[in-house]
Amino acid sequence: MKFVFSKLSPAGRNAHLSILIFHRVLPEPSLIFPDEMHARRFDRLCAWLAARFNVLALDEAVNLLAKNSLPERAMAITFDDGYADNHDVAMPILQKHGLSATFFVSTGYLDGGRMWNDGVIESVSRCRSSRLCVSDLALPDLSSLDVGSAPAKRVAIERVIAAIKYLPQEQRAEKVEQLAEIADVALPDDLMLRSQDVVRMRREGMLIGAHTVSHPILSTLAPAAIHREIGESKAFLERLLDEPVTLFAYPNGKPEQDYTQPSVEAVRAHGFKAAVSTAWGSATSDVDLFQLPRFTPWDSNHLRFGLRLAKNIWNSKVR
Repeated sequence: MKFVFSKLSPAGRNAHLSILIFHRVLPEPSLIFPDEMHARRFDRLCAWLAARFNVLALDEAVNLLAKNSLPERAMAITFDDGYADNHDVAMPILQKHGLSATFFVSTGYLDGGRMWNDGVIESVSRCRSSRLCVSDLALPDLSSLDVGSAPAKRVAIERVIAAIKYLPQEQRAEKVEQLAEIADVALPDDLMLRSQDVVRMRREGMLIGAHTVSHPILSTLAPAAIHREIGESKAFLERLLDEPVTLFAYPNGKPEQDYTQPSVEAVRAHGFKAAVSTAWGSATSDVDLFQLPRFTPWDSNHLRFGLRLAKNIWNSKVR
């Protein structure tokens, strides 16, 4: 398979940069989310990647891409949001295999914060009842949820998240707090990174990028709010790390749905050198450096993962 990737992604002008996107790496497999990345699976994947690809720091990869100087089988690894397990679980595994990654941090959740979707996940996961009456949330087609088993909890979580994902931020936060009260759950405050973790990760050779302050859907915001979210996250991280922060990831990241051209221009205006989306594809010499595509490695079987990654590169070649 290494030969296949050398053909699909040669060095130089015809190179393809595959950028992988992760979020969490759990210490142990999850019963509710069995497909979620966990330590043993991540360890096996990192060993597989290290043996087959030239894994580069994203800033270096972007520079080489712009100069048509990427090596064959070029790859970069990224993480979004800023979960504590990125520091505690993922980083030691990356270091074990001689790999680096870029961690995009939503700064408003550092030091005890919590993302809204995790509020939903934790409320349902920790609920001790077999059913949740959620009629008070006043959400379309949601009145009572089966939460009596791990698979049922997963379905319930997905339904609630889908129902509130695109609500205004304040209204969404209110719904999450209501759900926690209904479920009689005390929500955790240790899911996200601490500022000192971010500093240590950078000191250990990892890259840190900005991911807004509060992880909003940028396409729903007024221009001033877009600039505030992007600029304040960059400024916070630069003060924390005492160095320029040049990489950005769009929250959720679907072009024309989660962010639009005004967001791209705002990222450019705030002095970033590149930004990543969640649109599938591999980056080529003619790519917009402020809308770099990424690829989600959800397969647990390495052969299937390799074939899907190869298809992702091939689809980028024939566009």
